[in-house]
Amino acid sequence: METKTIFEKSVKGRTGYSLPKCEIKGDIKDIFPAKILRKEIPNLPEVSELDTMRHYIEISAKNHFIEKGFYPLGSCTMKYNPKINDIVNALPGLTHLHPYQPEDTIQGALQIMYELQEMLAEISGMAAVSLQPVAGAHGEFAGVNIIYNYHKSKGEKRTKIIMPDSAHGTNPASCALNSFDVVEIKSNAEGKVDIDALREIIDEDVAGFMLTNPNTLGVFETNVKKIAEIVHSVDGLMYMDGANLNAMLGYIRPGDIGFDIVHFNLHKTFSTPHGGGGPGGGGIGVTKKLVDFLPAPVVKREEEKYYFEHIIKNSIGKVHSFYGNFLVMARAYIYLKMLGEKGLRRVAENAVINANYLMTKLKTHFPIPYQRDVMHEFVASGEKFKKYEVKTLDIAKRLLDYGFHAPTIYFPLIVHEAIMIEPTETESKETLDNFIKAMIRIEKEAESNPEILKNAPLNTPVGRLDETAAIKNLNIKFEFSPNM
Repeated sequence: METKTIFEKSVKGRTGYSLPKCEIKGDIKDIFPAKILRKEIPNLPEVSELDTMRHYIEISAKNHFIEKGFYPLGSCTMKYNPKINDIVNALPGLTHLHPYQPEDTIQGALQIMYELQEMLAEISGMAAVSLQPVAGAHGEFAGVNIIYNYHKSKGEKRTKIIMPDSAHGTNPASCALNSFDVVEIKSNAEGKVDIDALREIIDEDVAGFMLTNPNTLGVFETNVKKIAEIVHSVDGLMYMDGANLNAMLGYIRPGDIGFDIVHFNLHKTFSTPHGGGGPGGGGIGVTKKLVDFLPAPVVKREEEKYYFEHIIKNSIGKVHSFYGNFLVMARAYIYLKMLGEKGLRRVAENAVINANYLMTKLKTHFPIPYQRDVMHEFVASGEKFKKYEVKTLDIAKRLLDYGFHAPTIYFPLIVHEAIMIEPTETESKETLDNFIKAMIRIEKEAESNPEILKNAPLNTPVGRLDETAAIKNLNIKFEFSPNM
């Protein structure tokens, strides 16, 4: 085989540098094992452009996506992602970057990262931010590792971290991965941390307290300063799970109310798509005394030049290859630049208004165990439907027939038959009203014809799966047939 050029098109002028030509020389049989080479020319179909487009549009229509319908998922909601994010992120100057490039050829990218760090620090009241973690749970892991190393730097080996019984499931997992024992504290009648119970268990072996605020019930922890005072009295650190930060933007800064560490879900609070489990961004912010423990590298600026700072005194080291998910950062940067200070406040206002509107309209149909004004989400219960042999799962499945993605169910665990609903700040009143109508109709169906719910969904491409059988007989093997 003659020499073939695999990639030779210069991208100079679009990214400011040129990539070298990459050539493979020699016979292809000398490069790839014979067993993976085709013996015959593949019999590929010839398909028209129109048929190809129809094929993919038909497949996409079978899925549920944010442009198609409402996602009332609580806790990690898929919200609207502005199309300008995709337009800007498709620019060659961003897509053609490579992590091994010299710093002086990626000054624009470094400026985006630096300014995003600074904006997030200002929003959260933290002294510094690292963008390296690539998911909320990943940010948790890094933050808890900072707690571990903070105490280690003082010659201490503390073993316990406290968290409420309403915590996200990733919180105890992040602690366990960092060799901590989890001490669970019960919520009080208001769905908040029981201060008296906290006083009873606090001791010198407590490394920190992990708190989601607002919590997974949608309730704001009004005693957070008192909690911080108790934890700080034994030199423990306060960690805020920032998954629900969109309810506080522009109004409350975690650093001002006693938190030492906070992670940001760039893929939720700041508009990056997160369907299917990724990609994400879970950057972390820390107070002044923890800056030297941040994952390296972080972006610094000297006069007008940006650079990576790799040497940080007590850094926990890298927690991800290279520098994190850059295009996720770019999307968050665009979103923040568009919103500005007033826009951030509107995000929080709309998130709170939407959640309370839905809760008020539905509370007589679906009981709210912790009924009080909420922030961004609320948790209803489907327990009253048990007398019709209808479960929360059946309600969730039936919602699919009405064009809505199911809400989060069976979480938090402190609410029986939980239905966690978060409308987000980006949904219109018309959408919320349609969702309310569907929920009320489902309530009536449960009472008059529960079999409809038990067999739902009825009009989706795939019906209800036998989840028990799927777990016991897991088969994810893909078999190819020439006649497919």
